[in-house]
Amino acid sequence: MRHAQPEWDRQDIAQVDPGLTAIGHEQARRVADRLATEAFDRVLVSTATRAQETAIPIRALLASTPSLNRDWLHEIHMPGSWQGTPSQEVNRALRDARFRSRDEWWDGMPGGESFHDFHARVTIGLRAELAEIGVERGYDGLWTIPPDAPRLLCVAHAGTNSVVLGDLLGLEPEPWEWERFASDHASVTVLKAKRIADGHIFSLQSFSDVSHLPPDMVTG
Repeated sequence: MRHAQPEWDRQDIAQVDPGLTAIGHEQARRVADRLATEAFDRVLVSTATRAQETAIPIRALLASTPSLNRDWLHEIHMPGSWQGTPSQEVNRALRDARFRSRDEWWDGMPGGESFHDFHARVTIGLRAELAEIGVERGYDGLWTIPPDAPRLLCVAHAGTNSVVLGDLLGLEPEPWEWERFASDHASVTVLKAKRIADGHIFSLQSFSDVSHLPPDMVTG
């Protein structure tokens, strides 16, 4: 799932690692109520503040489920110099960045984490996490998945989740993964393993589901 709505700007000042807005806290409560009816074996949470705050009600309702913080789930790191900068300047930089060349997209924002490094961080972390539970990808693209593999819930970000989706579905990476898989705040996306040939594939069952939120509370 994606974290709830963050407070990216506070009194017109940009926040690099924001917490949640009032709407975000309510979104988090509602998605927690939904997920509480599900059975998970492990909860993995990004170390970003917005993901940690989103996970608070989830962890409370799934108190018997092991919950672990994971640095590899953190969103791509934006320039630290943006902290305390007027929000107008940051928004202008982000708007202008959309018109960069492909190579510039791969390089990321000046002073921030490159998409090359971000993609490597997430996919290496993902593969290591899955290998610990016996889930591994073969040279033919099929996955080995033991019958007792645990069911995981990840509380992360639009970018991180997009990279995870692309990797599990076998897609070639693009430096604008957020645009390929544009998800709403506090939305739920479901992947399931399916038996194919002599292995498994991951099947996208639903994407960016916000049926637990009223229409006036859907943000992205």
